[in-house]
Amino acid sequence: MKERALIIGAGQAGLQCAASLRQSAYDGDIVMIGAEDHLPYQRPPLSKAFLKGELATERLYLRPQAFYEKQRIELRLGEPIRSIDRRTQRVATDRDNQLAYDKLLIATGAPPRRLLAPGSDLRGIYYLRTLNDSNELRAILTTPGRVVIIGAGYIGLEVAAVARASGRDVMVVELAERVLARVASPPISAFYQKLHEDAGVKLRLGAKFERFLGDNGAVAGVELSDGEVIDATAIVVGIGAEPASALAVEAGLDVAGGIVVDDHARTSDESIWAAGDCTIFPSARYERSMRLESVPNAMEQAKVAAVNMAGGDEAYDPLPWFWSDQYDAKLQTVGLSAGYDAYVVRKNPASHSLAVWYFKDKILLAVDAVNDAVSFTVGKKLILQNAAPDQSLIADPNTDLKALCG
Repeated sequence: MKERALIIGAGQAGLQCAASLRQSAYDGDIVMIGAEDHLPYQRPPLSKAFLKGELATERLYLRPQAFYEKQRIELRLGEPIRSIDRRTQRVATDRDNQLAYDKLLIATGAPPRRLLAPGSDLRGIYYLRTLNDSNELRAILTTPGRVVIIGAGYIGLEVAAVARASGRDVMVVELAERVLARVASPPISAFYQKLHEDAGVKLRLGAKFERFLGDNGAVAGVELSDGEVIDATAIVVGIGAEPASALAVEAGLDVAGGIVVDDHARTSDESIWAAGDCTIFPSARYERSMRLESVPNAMEQAKVAAVNMAGGDEAYDPLPWFWSDQYDAKLQTVGLSAGYDAYVVRKNPASHSLAVWYFKDKILLAVDAVNDAVSFTVGKKLILQNAAPDQSLIADPNTDLKALCG
């Protein structure tokens, strides 16, 4: 009998693993199991182009049906996994099917963190992760009344931008004193705060959410801890994500803020690998374990997992990068700025661009670049070189950054 590789999760990490298994000459059976009914699709457009109606559903799909048939990848969609039995090497689905595996990949992602508070069961409270979520969320773009967004992270601000561009009255409620406080420096926060305020978004910063308010089973607003009541006909919650690790926990795998894997994407069970937002992995580059929520990480880690599932020996140590689109501003981030002791701001008012370069002991750690693809590209090269570029040259908008790469 042929060996079988089973993949739990039909997102970008799951599909990448399946495709890379075939590219690695894996000739066994490949079965990919997804909880959703849709073909594997891109998630980033759900809060951007797809939400705005600029992208058809078919264009979200990563591959057409014919690809899976040609590559002999069996898709089992709309069939969530109920449990993993490591002793018998079988998984059970919610349809009472038992599927055996020789090698298993867990790529279950990181669903939105839920806001458990009085009124959380009211109609009109939205979270955004799936294609169906985005389709439902489109209703807020044309419904009269105010949209309140709880959380000023990437998802919250991207939805705010789309809703405001559609003419909605939008208010963002954020516990921190600035937007993007968890992921960006003060100059980037200030840029995006002004961008949204100039567009007409109202911001309540340093505001603690207390509870949802309702009327006849539907949301009518929110109450803050200081007693302020904000009326709303729709509420979008964007307060971060949590790794979907319940299956791993119940199976007895090592889990600590994510499914623990080694630098080969292998879990504490030699027959099971994991990839994407649900994992926590060791980084030699940053000398610590980390969990990344990004498409590039999901795809690259899944490639490494596939190579090793096919009998290879490849380690994973990425240079992280991310992006966000809001109005006409495209943010591209490379590297991790945590622990920086200095930063340099580079501006070009003519092109509405801004880049913040982060350093530690004069070594470049990371770059946040808004409408500045050159800073992103050059910064990536310099970080990979472990370089210590002249900070005064970077700050000078007349400097040809490409010359810094040597």
